[in-house]
Order: sequence, then C-alpha cells, then structure tokens
Amino acid sequence: MGWRKWNRWLHRKLGYLFFGMAIIYGISGIALNHGVARHWNPGIVSRAETYQYPAPLQKSEVDREVIEALLDLCDEASNYKQYYFPNENYLMIYLKGGHIDVELSSGVVRLTRIRNRPIFREVNYLHYNKPKKLWTWFSDLFAFSMILLAVSGIIMVRGKKGIKGRNGLLLGAGFLIPLLFLIIHLWF
Repeated sequence: MGWRKWNRWLHRKLGYLFFGMAIIYGISGIALNHGVARHWNPGIVSRAETYQYPAPLQKSEVDREVIEALLDLCDEASNYKQYYFPNENYLMIYLKGGHIDVELSSGVVRLTRIRNRPIFREVNYLHYNKPKKLWTWFSDLFAFSMILLAVSGIIMVRGKKGIKGRNGLLLGAGFLIPLLFLIIHLWF
C-alpha cells in the first residue's frame, strides 16, 4: 500500500475517532469566545426578579423575622442557607440555587436564581481540562491528531485541485489571517 493510501486511511480513522472531541471543543470554544466578549457565563443561567419590601430597613432591625419575611416575599423560604451584610446598606441572603440582595435604605429586593446551563457546562468542563489526569493525555492526543488531520488533509489531493492550485491560496490565507490579527492586536 502506497503512502497516499496510508495517509487517507489515517485521516479517515482519526476523523472518526475524534469527531466527538471536535464537536466538544467547537461548541465550548464558541461559548467561551462569546462569554468573554459579552459577559455571558456559558456554564450557568442567571435570572433576576425585583421585589419591593414594604418599608426601608436598617441593619440593626434585621433579625430572623425580617429574613423570613424577605424569603416569603420572594417565595424562597425552603431554599434559605444564610445571610450576611457586605456593608451597612446591603443585606445578602444566600439560597440553594441563587441569592437575594436587599438595599436596606430603599427596600428594593433583587432575587437572582442560578442554574447550570445544559450541555455548555459539561463541554466547558472538558475544555478547561477540569478532570485532569487521563483526560489530559486524551486531549493532548486529540491536539496532536488535529495537527495530523490538518497535514494529511492538505496532502491528500494532488495537482491543481490540491495545494498547487487555487486551494493553495486558501492555505496561504489560513496562515495570513491569524498572523494579521496578531500584528494588529499585539504590535499596534
């Protein structure tokens, strides 16, 4: 069997083996790009609601009764964990699956519910290499295989339909575009 047949065989087998990994890293890469750019957390969903406590409060007035009233106002009594005062005018109540912020001087109550975002949480967990150990070796193998897939794909087709023809321009653009971004963003 010639080297071109081995090249096609290797390209095909690695493509099948790492198809799932390519999807995982593609989805999480897009999520992470947009999370940083738009202050969006791809791992969690956060939803806020605002309520009004009947009267302004002072830190010295806050006791178990007031906490229970605030929890009842937000219908979160069963999720209560604890509370504390980050400063003289704010009360923070921790809940299972969220928190309540209370501006004491105005009585404005803000309930924030938090839950895990399906799929994105899991793929980001893998993308950030949280499992460590064996996952590190597998993801390194994937990274090395991506290099092999890129090289084997480039040399797979011969002649004017390969890198000697118009596709050579695409190959060159694939190198120049990242280089251009580096030049613009790092050196200017």
